[in-house]
Amino acid sequence: MKLEHRTILITGGTSGIGRELAREMLKRGNVVIVTGRDQGRLDEVGRELPGIHTIQSDAADPSAIEALHKDVLARFPGLDTLINNAGIMRNLTLGNSGLLDVTREITINFSGPVQMVQRFLPHLLTRPGALIVNVSSGLAFLPFPSAPIYCATKAAIHSFTQSLRVQLEGSGVTVVELAPPGTETPLFRAEFEREMKNEKAMDPKLLAQRAISGIEAGKLEIRPGVANVLKIMSRVAPSFMLKQMTKLSRRT
Repeated sequence: MKLEHRTILITGGTSGIGRELAREMLKRGNVVIVTGRDQGRLDEVGRELPGIHTIQSDAADPSAIEALHKDVLARFPGLDTLINNAGIMRNLTLGNSGLLDVTREITINFSGPVQMVQRFLPHLLTRPGALIVNVSSGLAFLPFPSAPIYCATKAAIHSFTQSLRVQLEGSGVTVVELAPPGTETPLFRAEFEREMKNEKAMDPKLLAQRAISGIEAGKLEIRPGVANVLKIMSRVAPSFMLKQMTKLSRRT
């Protein structure tokens, strides 16, 4: 599969991994649409990446997804690629948040992609060579206790993507999971300065390049760098690795 001359929708495309994916996709002659909640950041992306299309939308709001679906298909009927990238990662101590706040990552990281797929899938089934990419995390395979809800949502995305791939077998829609390692993004550093002190993260530009090369090579589960180690070690030595992740969470 060549990621060239396609029409691509990327949620959460104003920073980090989404922004670099958008940049790389533009270089390959694709029509690229990115969404985000912050209009100021969307405007910034528009200035930085001439030719990109930006739409203000909340990937966790069902009514916004409905409006996005209507807008995108009216303006870009050739849409054939959906990349579910929007997400948040928070440092949470369980028991210290309200009921709605503690589930915010579930709404954004899991419910959002599921609803995006549900809404756009009928259209994608009509497009030759259509592609869905769900962005999970290396932490889908081993939890990082400082981010308990984030890790659970990414494990859920991993499972959902596997089931979606089975259900769409033979349909012509390819389903790919991208499981990034720790990546040098605002999400990675924002609330984890203490835990991630001295930890090296992957450059988002390199991650985007690895993701694209993996998709073009036909990989259905792309696990760059440490993410692949986490997947392997989750099977080989899960108890040992959980202890290591716990030590990292408790770093002072």
